[in-house]
Amino acid sequence: MTDNLLFLGGEKTVKHVKEKGLSQDDVKAVIGASGAAKWLVLYGLDKAIYSQWFKDRKKPLYVFGTSIGAWKFAAAAQENCAEAFDRLADAYIHQVYKGKITPQKISLESERIIKRFLPQRNIQQILSHPYLRLSFSAVRCKGLMASENPFLLSLGVLLSFIMNFKNRHLQRPFFERTLFQDSRNRTDILNMNDFVLSRVPLNQANIKQALLASGSIPLVMDGIKDIPSAPKGIYRDGGVLDYHPVFPFIEEESKMMLYPHFYPYLIPGWFDKKWSKRRAAGKVLDNTLILAPSPGFISKLPYNRIPDRKDFQRMKGNDKERIRFWKKVAGLSHCLGEEFLEAVETGKIKTKIRQI
Repeated sequence: MTDNLLFLGGEKTVKHVKEKGLSQDDVKAVIGASGAAKWLVLYGLDKAIYSQWFKDRKKPLYVFGTSIGAWKFAAAAQENCAEAFDRLADAYIHQVYKGKITPQKISLESERIIKRFLPQRNIQQILSHPYLRLSFSAVRCKGLMASENPFLLSLGVLLSFIMNFKNRHLQRPFFERTLFQDSRNRTDILNMNDFVLSRVPLNQANIKQALLASGSIPLVMDGIKDIPSAPKGIYRDGGVLDYHPVFPFIEEESKMMLYPHFYPYLIPGWFDKKWSKRRAAGKVLDNTLILAPSPGFISKLPYNRIPDRKDFQRMKGNDKERIRFWKKVAGLSHCLGEEFLEAVETGKIKTKIRQI
């Protein structure tokens, strides 16, 4: 029988899992990548992990994401996370745009999705969650990247792309990483010092704007201006710098980073997508365990692929077909959650895990 879920670990992780299996206390952090509609293939897996595997957890669990990765963690940190995941998936699937799709329309739809899966009354559940410590990033833009003029912003994106091609760190004049985090996070566990970093405590007044900023793709959505408690400025998608976030632990750790992901590899930044040589590799992944849908599973999906944001253009004028496709993938994703739970509970993960 074809395995639907891949278990891919760094060197330390593979050694540990082969010897001892995997328990929830082995995990210190969970990472969530940007990816828009791609998340739908992970919906059932994420739902199983938080509503079942972690449900009795006591120790703090650090979660960090960007864009849809941030949104799903905001769902996971609600009291009834299974229902929150259902609301997020349903609201995301049922995006509909009439006429020309503009950044303003996408921003308004994104606000609607956030309001739907995160009611105001549930915000305090996130801020005082028994074990989850939510954190996510957006970038505070500088220079041309802070402009809302389409021509100037396009020029800023082009310059950022060119600088990143030469060296990832040459993007520093354009972006500052802003970490929105649970106010109970007293110590750093991930090394994020490759870019200027501002830390902003999450609160009732800023969490929804910060979540919207974390997913506000340049040129696709409006930037978010002057988020409460954060340095003044224009904020955009955290995935610009951290598309598939890759950070080492600050201290040498025996614990793991769990990484449910739609791909079996990690692309650090948004502008790195075209270059396979930019994929994360080596020691930085030592403590990482990636859970990804297998090629066999993907081949069983409609169109033999994972949904993505381009489906709005591919199926323009045919929202019913896009919604049908996305709902089908979300439904099939539950088998990934079932396979994960079975693998860890029976110990089969010891033989399933492979090195990244």
